[in-house]
Formats: sequence, C-alpha cells, structure tokens
Amino acid sequence: MESDSRDNANPMPEPPVLHGTGPEKQAPENAVRGSSTQDLDPATAGDVTGTGQEDDDEATLPEAVDEGAEVVAEGPLAIGRAAIEHAVRHAPTSPGVYRMLNAANDVLYVGKAKNVRKRLSSYARPTGQVARIARMIAATVLVEIISTATETEALLLEANLIKQLRPRFNVQLRDDKSFPYILITGDHWAPQMLKHRGAQSRPGRYFGPFASVGAVNRTITALQRAFMVRSCTDSFFESRTRPCLLYQIKRCSGPCTGEIDFPGYTELVREATAFLSGRSRAVKEELAGEMEKASADLAFERAAIYRDRLAALSAIQSTQGINPRTVEEADVFAIHQEGGYSCIEVFFFRTGQNWGNRAYFPRAEKSFTSEEVLGSFLAQFYDDKPPPKLVLLSHSIEERELLANALSIKAGFKVEVLTPQRGEKKELIVHALTNAREALGRKLADTATQTRLLQGLVTTLGLPQQPNRIEVYDNSHIQGTNAVGAMIVAGPDGFLKNQYRKFNIRSEGLTPGDDYAMMREVLERRFKRLLNQSPDADKAAAAEDAVPQWPDLVIIDGGRGQLNAAQEIFDNLGLRQVSLMAVAKGPDRDAGRETLFMTGREPMKLEPRDPVLYFIQRLRDEAHRFVIGSHRKLRKKDIREAGLQEIPGIGPSRKRALLHHFGTLKEIERASVADLGKVPGISAESARKIFEFFHAQPG
Repeated sequence: MESDSRDNANPMPEPPVLHGTGPEKQAPENAVRGSSTQDLDPATAGDVTGTGQEDDDEATLPEAVDEGAEVVAEGPLAIGRAAIEHAVRHAPTSPGVYRMLNAANDVLYVGKAKNVRKRLSSYARPTGQVARIARMIAATVLVEIISTATETEALLLEANLIKQLRPRFNVQLRDDKSFPYILITGDHWAPQMLKHRGAQSRPGRYFGPFASVGAVNRTITALQRAFMVRSCTDSFFESRTRPCLLYQIKRCSGPCTGEIDFPGYTELVREATAFLSGRSRAVKEELAGEMEKASADLAFERAAIYRDRLAALSAIQSTQGINPRTVEEADVFAIHQEGGYSCIEVFFFRTGQNWGNRAYFPRAEKSFTSEEVLGSFLAQFYDDKPPPKLVLLSHSIEERELLANALSIKAGFKVEVLTPQRGEKKELIVHALTNAREALGRKLADTATQTRLLQGLVTTLGLPQQPNRIEVYDNSHIQGTNAVGAMIVAGPDGFLKNQYRKFNIRSEGLTPGDDYAMMREVLERRFKRLLNQSPDADKAAAAEDAVPQWPDLVIIDGGRGQLNAAQEIFDNLGLRQVSLMAVAKGPDRDAGRETLFMTGREPMKLEPRDPVLYFIQRLRDEAHRFVIGSHRKLRKKDIREAGLQEIPGIGPSRKRALLHHFGTLKEIERASVADLGKVPGISAESARKIFEFFHAQPG
C-alpha cells in the first residue's frame, strides 16, 4: 500500500485552552521520531544473504500491578474529593482532557470527556467507586483541565498525553516503535529498493507497514530474486566499474554497468511495484505467460529465469501465512488476558497480503476489562502511525464510533472500526486471538523461568534480594585502538536491549591495551552520571521503563584484577548498595569452567550443568556479543576514513593497485591471501599482513 500521501499530524485547528489551579502547562506536541534508513549495499553491509538480525526489541511483560497494592502515596479520601470538587466548580461543560496530579506534581491519570464537569462530578461521589478509582482519588491534590473544540480532539490529545506522561492509573502502550517500510526510490534513473523507517521525505513509493525488520528483510530478499532491482546506495552505484556480488548470485540485474538496458530495468521496477501494490496475481500470470512463450521458442535458459522468478514470488506469499481473499487493507487487533496480564496481537494486511504481526503487552491493572484495555491501546497505537481503511477488533469497545471518526480525520479518508461476527473477517480475528493466547502463554512461561534463575542467583551468590536490574560490562580493542566499552542490561523479563549502552574510551593518558583503566573509565562515567541524576528524574525514568535505573548487581567480564579495578571505583564513589561480581573464563576459555569472584569472598566454581552458571554465561556472552559488534563498527568506520594506509608496509602505490584490482575496500576485506597475492606489487608477506589486518580478532 502506498502511504506517502498520509498526514501523520494530529489535526488540532485551535490551540487547546488550559484550566486549573496549578501552574500552566501547554499541551505537548507529538514526539517526532528519528529517521533511520538502511540498505543492503554490499559495500556497507556484511550480510549479503539478507538474513540480518532484527533490530526490534522483544516485547516484555510489564511490571505486575495489583489493584490492591499501594501504587502511590495515598492521603485521606476526603482530601482527594475536595480537590476534585474544587475543580468541578471551574470545569467547563464542553469537551476536554483532564489530568489528576498528586502532591509531588506527578500525573496520576489522564482522561477525556464530552462534558468535563459531568465526568469530574462522578469522581466526587462519596460511594460506589472501585478500589483502583478510590486509590487514585485519595492521591489526587490537583486537577488540570484542557478544553478542546470537539470530543474527537479530546480523544487524540488524551492518547498523546498518555504516551508522553505515562500516568500510573492509565493503560500504557509499551514498545511502540515506528514500523519499517519498503521504499522504491523515485529520485534516480535506476530506482533502488530498500528498507526504510522514519519520516517519508525521500521521493518514491512506500509500501507498508511491516510488523518487523525481519519481515522486511525476507520480503526484500525474495523480491530481489524475483525482480532483480538494485539495493545499493546511489554513491556505490555510480562508482561501479564491474558488477558486484549481488549480480553474480542473481539478485540484481546490474544496471550500474549496463548489464541491462534502461527499458528492461524500468520493466523490472514496474513489475516489483505492481506486486507490492497488490497486483500479484497479474504479475504472476504475466511471468507465467513469458515462461511459456520462451519455452515454445526453445529458449530454455530464458524460461528457467522466469521459472525462478515465479518461485521467488510464491516463496514470498508462502511465508506470509494467511492471506485474505476479500480484505484488501486492514489492521486486526485481538486481546487475550490471563494471569493479570494482557496481550494484544496486531496483524497488518496490505494489498491483500499479510505483512506480519506483532504482540504487545500493555501495562494495565487487573481491574481493567479487555474492552477498556483495547480501547485505550488503540488510541495510543495510532497516535503516531497512519491508520488503514479498516480496523478489525476482537472485542467491541465503548467508543468505537468516536475512534473511527478520529482516525478518519487523522488519515484524510473514511476509516471503519468493526467487530466482525461472521465470514472471513471473523476468521482473521479468530486467528489473531489464537496468536495472542499463545504469545502470552510463551511470555508467562519465559518470565517464570527467568524468575527461577534470578532466585537461583540470589541463593548461589548470597545476594540480599532478587536483582531487578543486572548490568554486565565488557570492553574491546585491538592493541588499544578503537577501544570501546559496553553495558548490557537484564531483568525479570530478560534482556532489555533498549537500555544497552556503549562507551567510546576517550581518556588521553590511558595506556593502549590497559583493560583495567578502560573498565575504570566506563564504570566511573556510568555511575557518576547516576549519582548526578536527580531523584525525581530517576523516579520518572523508572516509571517509564518499568525497571529501576540503579542496578542491583554488576557483572564484570574478567578476573580478580578487573574486580579490584571496579571495586576501587565503587569505593571512591561511595557505592555500597550495588553487588559486584567478576566472571573469569576457564582454562583454554572453556565454557563451564568459569571462576566467579566477589569482594571479600573466596573464588567459586559452579557445576558445569548448573542452570545459574548457564545464566551467568548467557549474560557474559551477550555483553561480549554487543561490545564486539560496537568495536567492529567503530573499526570499520576508521578503516574507511583512513583507507589502507593504516596497514604497515602499504603505501599509496600499493593502495592504488589494490583498489584498481578489487574496486572497493569491502572487496579487499573479503579477499583471501591467495587473491591478494595476485595483485601486482603485493608480495606474499604483504598479502598476509593485509589479510591479518582485516581479520584480526579483537581482544
């Protein structure tokens, strides 16, 4: 589906009017998401198979909220009612959004109403409130009101405020990344096909959204096999003197070097655009006709090409699973609740094709019904995303017509919100419900396993409490160059990839290769920043991420020396509440023979099959994977900037000879020692040095 013409801005013709007894606050604007584009250019990406790792963080279960628990500091119920009654006297009878605040000026709840005064009056009733509402009223000391022109504007503003303020008593959408698209560019004579995420400002045709980066990568790979449209960047395209690897493996038609003429390439782009636009049957029939024609003319090689292209298109549709016959464009939402948690499964159907699904686990108290959670989720979900023409729901929500009207205004065309009862649309809902139930079951099982491992860690290491946040540190370099440190974070829900951090080592007086000094710098920068952070900021960040910002346990990759270096930093900063442990590799780096070091205790070894040891290995290996990846990116950037002159013995003449022979630095990096030795002026010893430079293992 083409989506470049949609307007993502919330329509608000008139500025909202703010009421209330507290300080004035303007209604926040929608957050602008950053743009990040990525292509499969073989000169810039090492994955020519198109099977790169997804960059989407796995959704995690929110922190469990018991409706009987004291989530906020509660005052007498009468004080809260008095604050609300005071607000009622000044509240308008028109549509608007209201915010309830506690004594610390934290927003407890954001709501909207067609008649704000009437809605607030319902909170001031002396009896009849459920426990959740009663606790919210008891904590309220101030009510702020924003008037809007219509109830539709109130709905849009409410969703925007909930996403930005994350009030404790609202349903909160988590893991709300923007979705990736496929872009066929329109600013070059040979259009490029690439993955795109962010603002749709580049000229071309956008197709999406896809549920995940993996779904986009798989689709692009299959489309390359079927239509052989280039994926390289324009700069790489212009610099080619011979076809690249993608041409050799029949995933590009080679327009850069004239392997295909302009009319022929334009036809391939037309077919790819038609397929993504929903005319897949017509494209397949056209290719089948060409195959039959080539076969009748005894042009069997050409017929085989059409056969392979048809097979690639069939592969795309087979991996998409269920593809509806009568639903052209729709988003399908199904909610399942179990164990006090909610899972909402979202399927994306565009141009009659299934473009993936994603599971969400919104944060909501147990007292919320499925309809309430789903209704609040939908308004927040479409706050920064373009809606389709049809939205299908598993449960009928109270404000279905209001939501449909708001989405129609936002999209610029009519949007229907339906709860189907029969037919193919009902089948799509049933399929989505099954996926929601299974996704929540898997997540609950994973969370239970993680909890058992954390409890085992407490017993084995003698920790004072179960760690809710574990930070693991490692560093990487080659003889002190491109030194980088990294921190990964884990908790009850597993790895928290959105909180990973890397640290470029920047101390000028640091001795190259001094691992202890590198670790001291990383820890000092990390914990000084935490110590300088205000308590209110830390509390707000913790509420947003559902995990504390201060770790309960810090793990260092290294032995006694690394532990002492880390302990020195902790002592200097006065840190006593954080447990510290170092993990040393076993002899010959054998997994299962690691030694664990903790301050004031004898080194310990766990049984090779101990689940706790396996858990610690996973944490250490994840930190190692992340820091190695960060180091390689930094090293490749330096290599590209400095060229080949960093290699001992390679001067300008040999550099020119290598580039003339291989074309690009990436091809030189991929070359074997034997291939390097074939370059004029490159001796066997120089070839070995070049190869070792590119393939040296970071330490």
